[in-house]
Amino acid sequence: MSVSFKYWEDCVDAEDMELLWMDPDVSKEWTDAGESRGKKVLLSRDPDGQPFLTQTEMREMICALADIESDRQPLALRHDKKTKETRLGIMVVSQKTAEWLVREMGYQSYRIEGNPELLYRPFINIYFGAAYIQWLSGYDGKKKNEEFIVRAYRGDRWTYWDSRASPEDMEELWKNPDVLKEWTKSGERHGRVRFSHDAQKRPYLSRVEVKAVAEMIISRYFKAAGVRASALAALAEMCGMRFVNGVRARTGLMGIDYPTAVWLYNDVGCRAYKVNSVDDLYNPFASMYFGASYLAWLSVYEGRERTQQFVVEAYLGGPENVNLQETGPLWSKFLESLSNYEDIRKYGPCSYHC
Repeated sequence: MSVSFKYWEDCVDAEDMELLWMDPDVSKEWTDAGESRGKKVLLSRDPDGQPFLTQTEMREMICALADIESDRQPLALRHDKKTKETRLGIMVVSQKTAEWLVREMGYQSYRIEGNPELLYRPFINIYFGAAYIQWLSGYDGKKKNEEFIVRAYRGDRWTYWDSRASPEDMEELWKNPDVLKEWTKSGERHGRVRFSHDAQKRPYLSRVEVKAVAEMIISRYFKAAGVRASALAALAEMCGMRFVNGVRARTGLMGIDYPTAVWLYNDVGCRAYKVNSVDDLYNPFASMYFGASYLAWLSVYEGRERTQQFVVEAYLGGPENVNLQETGPLWSKFLESLSNYEDIRKYGPCSYHC
């Protein structure tokens, strides 16, 4: 590693050092250790010789997270094989996250573009770590508790497939050869399979995962109906852009909202997955199931067998808005999405039944 710190002054500006000396607890700790103003202050070191910050030099949640993430070591380095993201410094912050906080969230006290090694500096790293904590505290426009913030910062809350899907669904997913290959390559383990995340930390499914879930749902519950798994996967692409939580007003992978899911469960009799709250629809399997159920219901809308174009456009825009006299943009976009999962030249008529 090319970065090395021996003294506080190696990684902190003179103005920040003055602020540290002005803190009574820090000043007492340093004075008791034999440090004095006007001389360089040695960083504390662990038994392995790695520099670290003491509890007094940090505070509360920031201190707790720095303890967990890096053992308070300013030169900590973590590399995630799945996301291919490197996180560094005392709060283990990635360059991508720091740049996003500067660009999108307005945290511009420090600039790190083109020089990620600045994240090894404790003040800069803690600044971005604290900024990310602040953003998490109001995630989704709602005030979050400390447990959520800590878990989300560490990437534990809703980061894993296993926190959303049942053990039975996960076991079957592991048996899919394409999924197995993808997960093995990214270093996943049974019981700890991570979702992929975009730059804004939103979990999403790969196309391999989307297709596998669709195939499982179809083979279990809709095999006799002739529903194509590729069509279901294409709708997931359009409705939720493969994001686990959905996008904008659309809930979950398939964009099925909670009232619709409850209606399908209670009135239509689609009860393979329970839907006690909206959180249940953030399970990719449940969302895919209720999406397929809604397709099946639309296929015989008003007691008439419907074409696949009607079913798709009704799913995306509502049955009352379908105009089959012309090929609308929704159908064209669907065929485009479908091409990610199969050769659309083979796409012939099919019927859907619940």
